[in-house]
Amino acid sequence: MADGTGSVWRNRDFTLIWAGQTFSDLGTGVSQLAYPLVMLAVTHSPAQAGVLAAVRGLPYLLFGLLAGALADRWRRKRVMIVCELGNMVTVGSIPLALWLGHLTAAQLYVTGFLAGTFYVFFNAAEAGCLPNVVEEKQLTSAVAAQETTSSASGVVAPPIGGGLFQLSHALPFLADTVSYAISAVCLLAVRPQFERQKPPAEPTRLRQEIAEGLRWLWSHQVVRTVAVMAAGLQLAIAGAGLVVIIAAQRAHASPSAIGLLFSAVGLGGVAGALIAPRLKARLAFRWMLLGTAWIQAVLWLLLAASSTLYEIAPILILFAASMPLFGVASLSYRLAVTPDHLLGRVGTTFRLIAWSTTPVGAATAGLLLGWIGPKPTALVFGTWVVVFAAVATAAGGLRQATPSSSARCESLHA
Repeated sequence: MADGTGSVWRNRDFTLIWAGQTFSDLGTGVSQLAYPLVMLAVTHSPAQAGVLAAVRGLPYLLFGLLAGALADRWRRKRVMIVCELGNMVTVGSIPLALWLGHLTAAQLYVTGFLAGTFYVFFNAAEAGCLPNVVEEKQLTSAVAAQETTSSASGVVAPPIGGGLFQLSHALPFLADTVSYAISAVCLLAVRPQFERQKPPAEPTRLRQEIAEGLRWLWSHQVVRTVAVMAAGLQLAIAGAGLVVIIAAQRAHASPSAIGLLFSAVGLGGVAGALIAPRLKARLAFRWMLLGTAWIQAVLWLLLAASSTLYEIAPILILFAASMPLFGVASLSYRLAVTPDHLLGRVGTTFRLIAWSTTPVGAATAGLLLGWIGPKPTALVFGTWVVVFAAVATAAGGLRQATPSSSARCESLHA
């Protein structure tokens, strides 16, 4: 735990976790742009690039609930380390195949699925990390610090990834491989475990443990509503990157130029992460989330009306700035209200709901882009977000939210 001075940065273990995740986020950002680019290079098919994105999101639908139950049963830090090492080997197979001249679409699908599976288990274990390393009053600051760093990586990583991809298709994936190794070393150096008590020697049946997490989340009206809202927005977000890449390629932009475009978008994410804690202190939780939904609805429609990269860039910057507003507010609230022994199960159940639409959104984007092009595809997603935001506003499921300072007490009676 922190030393009582009030600053989360004086906490050695948090700093190690933050440093490891910074390297991991940077490596992921470098390879993120390379995945659709290398699939397009291998197959010349936007539809297959969309299917690859869907395959990478599929493991959460298949393993999300199981991962949450197992993460609460196992040592969470150990799970995170094993997953980082597994990702290191999995992603490392791509540059090896490229250097041997045998990279295929099938390998990219398998690699994407395995990397997604490791991410599911890592994410499940990570849900219990911060509440057991920092003080409760520092949760929002710790979440915001990680969100800021993740967004900052979104500024630095894309131009690096685009530049490396132009030099060699293998280099972005090699950089990501190294980043996973660094993250694993940082986690090994963290002293505390990520649970308040040792997992039981004789755990109950997995089905019962999974059901316990499901029941808790579904009985908590606010957390349930936030999860459904996240799923609705994620359906469109899942296709946003591919829409931009295809639009840029049709404007004859190079991989480096596309990387610079995504770097500019990352600036919006940094700004959003920096202002999210301040807005959270001033705005009602309900209006912070609903406001984000309406902002994204308007931006999607503006994107559909844009014709040049100079018009698209500022819209995407604002879009990226809106995402941490939702993320910081919802994660801080969920960490505050969820009992410690349920953090992994509730976290993965939440993400299973929130990300269940990712494969659908990504595959839909790929099909629509190949059929009608970037602008009409953006209009389809924009129409969806407008309708969804209107329904979420009218439903009023967030009215029972309490300030996070008192949410822990509420959770004991949920």
